[in-house]
Amino acid sequence: MTNWKDIDHHAKSWIREAGERIRGSFATSLSIQTKSNPNDLVTNMDKETEQFFISRIKETYPDHRILGEEGYGHEIEDSKGIIWIIDPIDGTMNFVHQQRNFAISIGIYEEGTGMIGLIYDVVHDELYHAFKGEGAFMDDTPLPKLEHREVKEAIIGLNATWVTENKRIDPSVLAPLVRNARGTRSYGSAALEFAYVVSGRLDCYITMRLAPWDFAGGLVLLHEVGGIATTVSGEPISILERNSIFASRPGLHKEILNSYLNKA
Repeated sequence: MTNWKDIDHHAKSWIREAGERIRGSFATSLSIQTKSNPNDLVTNMDKETEQFFISRIKETYPDHRILGEEGYGHEIEDSKGIIWIIDPIDGTMNFVHQQRNFAISIGIYEEGTGMIGLIYDVVHDELYHAFKGEGAFMDDTPLPKLEHREVKEAIIGLNATWVTENKRIDPSVLAPLVRNARGTRSYGSAALEFAYVVSGRLDCYITMRLAPWDFAGGLVLLHEVGGIATTVSGEPISILERNSIFASRPGLHKEILNSYLNKA
């Protein structure tokens, strides 16, 4: 029988150790490369941090599977067994340019169900964590269930890309939401924006394309505080595929979906 408390303990220990390694790298020179385009950066610390998790997981849980951003496990095509979905540094551009506003994200799933979610804000030393059925926490502080908030009172997590000319959505769809909301924010890290919705710092987060490692940990956390996450068209999210993401407080999710996103 799977000892989930043991897995949870190890995951928390490893994510903090990885964060300490990353903080220790601030005084050193980074090796920076690009991936799909000049703005899609990867550093030696992204790769080294992913390898750190891979080595710990394979040594301790050799039957678990791993899907990591930097190439490990990309051949995974089904959700069978236990899968660790890892983003070693979510917000690499922020890491390179600011040395803040980035996070380590881990989602651990069993047969497609999220069991453990971890998002670690490395610089602020804040660990958002959730274990299925036991609520969500920021360090030792329980996070309350999310309550409805109307658009006019809401702070929306939204990158300006989606209200300018782009390939994924007509910018006129989201422009009215931007005008009617109390405000918008963009942090450059999907994991942090999920954590901020979970903790009430944001009321919702909308983006047109995320990979599994960007949202796997956040989905577990969001579920534990009663939040809702779908694609922008209201469809279920596939944890092994790229999706558009609409993560929100309950009530507000329905309002935005019906009044704005259904026009996409």
